[in-house]
Amino acid sequence: MARTAVAYSALLPNANVADTALTAVALNPGTNNGHRIASAEPERTVLRVTVGATGGNITIKAGTNPPAIAASMGDLVVAVAANATQWIGPFESGRFIQNDGSLLVDVAAAVVPGTITALRLPRGV
Repeated sequence: MARTAVAYSALLPNANVADTALTAVALNPGTNNGHRIASAEPERTVLRVTVGATGGNITIKAGTNPPAIAASMGDLVVAVAANATQWIGPFESGRFIQNDGSLLVDVAAAVVPGTITALRLPRGV
C-alpha cells in the first residue's frame, strides 16, 4: 500500500479554527505505508495524532541529504499512549525534509484506529 497524502489545515493568526474544520486523515499503519505531507514547511508544521485502544509509535522519518544536512540524526519516534492525542512538532527542515520537499510519517502496524492532522502555523505571529 502506498503512503496516504495529508493536506495541511491552516491555523489563522488572531483568529480561531473549529476542531471540526480541520482535515483529519485515517492512520495508514504498517510496513511501507504511512503518510506524506507534500510541499512541507517543517518549521511551521505541527501534527495532531489520535490513536485508539492499541497505542504505538509514530515516526517522523529523517530526510535525505541533501537537502536535509542533519538527516544523520535519524528518525524522531514518538510513543502515543492508547486512547490518547499527541501533538508533535514543529520540525527542523535540516533534519526531516525529503529531497522532494515532503515530510514522511510512519505509523507502527499495531496503531489502529486513529487519525493524523497536519497543522500549518501562521507566519509572523
